[in-house]
Amino acid sequence: MKNLLGLVIIGCILTSSVTLAEPSLIVVFPKTNYQTSAQKIFFLGTAPPDGQVLINSKPINRSKAGHFSPSFPLRLGENLFTVRHDNQELQIKVTRLNTAPELPEGLGFVKDSLTPAADIARLPGELICFSALAKLPQGVTPPNANVSVKLANQTIALSAQPQQAQLPSNLAVLTGQNQPYAQSSLGNYQGCTTVATAADLGQPQFQLTLNGKTITQPGSGKIQILSRGELPVAEITADAGVTRTGPNTDFSRLTPLPKGTRATVTGTEGEWLRLDYGAWINSKETRILPGAIEPQTIIRSVGYRQLPGATEIVFPLQVPVPVSVQQSEQAIALTLYNTTAQTDIIRLDDDPLIYRLDWQQEAPGQVKYTFNLKKAQQWGYKLRYDGTTLVLALRHPPKIGNTRRKLLANFKIVLDPGHGGKETGASGPTGYLEKDVNLVVSKLLRDDLVKRGATVVMTREDDRELSLVERQAIISKEEPCIAISIHHNSLPDDGDAEKIKGFAAFWYQPQAHNLAIFLQKYVVKKLGRPSYGVFWDNLALTRPTAAPSVLLELGFMSNPDEFEQVVNPEEQKKMANAIAQGITEWFRSVQ
Repeated sequence: MKNLLGLVIIGCILTSSVTLAEPSLIVVFPKTNYQTSAQKIFFLGTAPPDGQVLINSKPINRSKAGHFSPSFPLRLGENLFTVRHDNQELQIKVTRLNTAPELPEGLGFVKDSLTPAADIARLPGELICFSALAKLPQGVTPPNANVSVKLANQTIALSAQPQQAQLPSNLAVLTGQNQPYAQSSLGNYQGCTTVATAADLGQPQFQLTLNGKTITQPGSGKIQILSRGELPVAEITADAGVTRTGPNTDFSRLTPLPKGTRATVTGTEGEWLRLDYGAWINSKETRILPGAIEPQTIIRSVGYRQLPGATEIVFPLQVPVPVSVQQSEQAIALTLYNTTAQTDIIRLDDDPLIYRLDWQQEAPGQVKYTFNLKKAQQWGYKLRYDGTTLVLALRHPPKIGNTRRKLLANFKIVLDPGHGGKETGASGPTGYLEKDVNLVVSKLLRDDLVKRGATVVMTREDDRELSLVERQAIISKEEPCIAISIHHNSLPDDGDAEKIKGFAAFWYQPQAHNLAIFLQKYVVKKLGRPSYGVFWDNLALTRPTAAPSVLLELGFMSNPDEFEQVVNPEEQKKMANAIAQGITEWFRSVQ
């Protein structure tokens, strides 16, 4: 699972020079010369169960099979570890990197602390904000120094700010360590200004003055004020343009924009474009339409058409405008931006899925259509533009089989064995790779589901590399009833690998929430396994909208005791059978 969660992949095996026929001491992680910013690190490996394993002369706990994963603190710089078992010895060097800001030798600005850090463009009258971290001589408090920015013909004073809590990364929730921490004692200065007319303002010049000494440093980016009458129009060129709440990939995802969507660009930051309805998108997924005016549309009639397995709602528009989708229990809502309603009549006959359609002009240029559904469980949707007509396809619920032995006879299921090829995923203490055990359990699960009547599509059936985009495309093309991605877990460097274990489920789209909750509870109870939890997570294999898609973490490769269950053939069969039973019972529960 480490690739999908953005964690460090572990998979390097270090062995001593004893003959391969003899049992040996193995340290899978960390490899020597490993670098990390974590304050501690766990050692994952195995040795024959007899005797002791010592790390820096300290005996460590091991499982019955001899596996281990103890954690050790790290000091800044190089840390040398000696791992011993009987007459075998391994030397491993781990370097803890210093993540503190790089400070100037004397009075000055902290490296890379000046913002804006890239070229930006804003609208006339919009706030342009600046910030800087300053290193001051010992004993000097921030209010005693003056920091300002010269921008074109004006000077903006930056004020010293009180300390703010700093937030850990999203990954910290996986180890329960997602608490804020205090900021450093460096002087934090911030200030804003506005510019009323279009202009190229060039680079801001930051100044720091203390006791008659002035330090001047240019900002990293240029600042431009756009002309409201000449704003560029961007068209989405990607099949699904990835929109976010801010101008980099750290910001949260919003509803992807269908190919062909047009929107006015109201600001830029580096290679990111701010679109008129507030979302940001990377310019690589767009093209600028020369001479195009601000996209606006009216909407009159809304139509629908029933297909064998779906209902399509048709929105005729003058131009393809940005949209967003919100799912809630027994409802799905579509919001059209840059749109004004002239709607007086909508036809919607009795439908297998929808019992009523409501709409309202929520704000100028923003119309919301809410589809109230007959049942709470939603089975997937697709959104596309056919020319200037927006089409929302809502999938009908499947029907459970009529025979007791073939309850899944009408169900297509996509199974995705995680990783493959060079993408090995996590590693167990023996060096056994996640990609291999994922495939073993997925095949067992496939066989169990087929016996129950299901049609099963595997994203891979051998050890091949398959991109996340390719896996998503299979789900979109096959349009299964559900999609399940099979993984086994591991931890970040500072995780407590000896203690953390359990079964987990991950979901992203609301239509997959009930499935994730149900399977996690069912498998934990059925097998008596510990629960690691249920997580809303923005993972590639939880993002598909074409079907409820969940990712299951069946256990921790990094936990010595749980690893023995992970690799046990009988336990693998029990796991596959429990998931198959859980899927069957879930289908029964939502009919």
